[in-house]
Amino acid sequence: MPVALLREKLLCFLREDVGMGDLTTAAVAPTGIHARAQIVTKEPAVVAGVREAQILFKAMEITIVKSINDGADVPPGTIVMEIEGPADSILTSERTALNILTRMSGIATATRRLIEKIQKTGLRVSLAATRKTAPGLQYFDKRAIALGGGDPHRFHLDDCILIKDNHIVIAGGLEEAVKRALTNSSFTKKIEVEVRTPEEAVQAARLGVDIVMLDNMTPEVVKTTLEALAVHGLRDKILVEVSGGVTEENIMEYVRLGPDIVSLGDLTHSVQAVDMSLEITEVKTTG
Repeated sequence: MPVALLREKLLCFLREDVGMGDLTTAAVAPTGIHARAQIVTKEPAVVAGVREAQILFKAMEITIVKSINDGADVPPGTIVMEIEGPADSILTSERTALNILTRMSGIATATRRLIEKIQKTGLRVSLAATRKTAPGLQYFDKRAIALGGGDPHRFHLDDCILIKDNHIVIAGGLEEAVKRALTNSSFTKKIEVEVRTPEEAVQAARLGVDIVMLDNMTPEVVKTTLEALAVHGLRDKILVEVSGGVTEENIMEYVRLGPDIVSLGDLTHSVQAVDMSLEITEVKTTG
């Protein structure tokens, strides 16, 4: 996202938090006070959201003294960022910056944890997110996935064609939906179709889609589906994504079957934020 657009989005978040004004800071903080502060992580984390926090702080005329890089894997007690500026600006923007950092770092940390599990198998299976993100947070969630080493999947509906169950119903069946997609889309856009059975997977692959998504299948049915595609000489002609019902607890059951992609919504819709705090380390009067 361009910096100008990202800056405006972040300021929109801040305005939402501030409302008509930061009453506490206005009442308590003396005027003409500058402060230095540190953002510290209280638990192991893959840090994400540093760029976003920097942009927000700079928009509030706060100086970034130093910071670590997005994607860094850090232990508890790590100073993520040190800032300096007007005390009232730091106090007002503190929570918005921390909310972004802790959420994005939580997503990146969970993603990296699963990526490392997958890598230990030696299999070439990608970990992807889904579009199950909170409105307004999609960019931040998807960027956190990427910083953790995962694939963000679609950012927007215009990224590719993904034919899901309701599209199939509206179109009058899987075959008709795929044919219409092939006819009405550019060759530059990949076509993915959601299937529920091994037979539908074979049918979709024969129709010429690029990706089949095995939706809400048990590991046993996924295995049967992959075998069916192989028997018909189709397995190497398409990508296979497993999605739906995948969790951190059962993901390896699916990974070991050898699909190309495993995607799960838990990474974004059930994120566990990383614990961080902003601590004032120095206060001085200006002028």
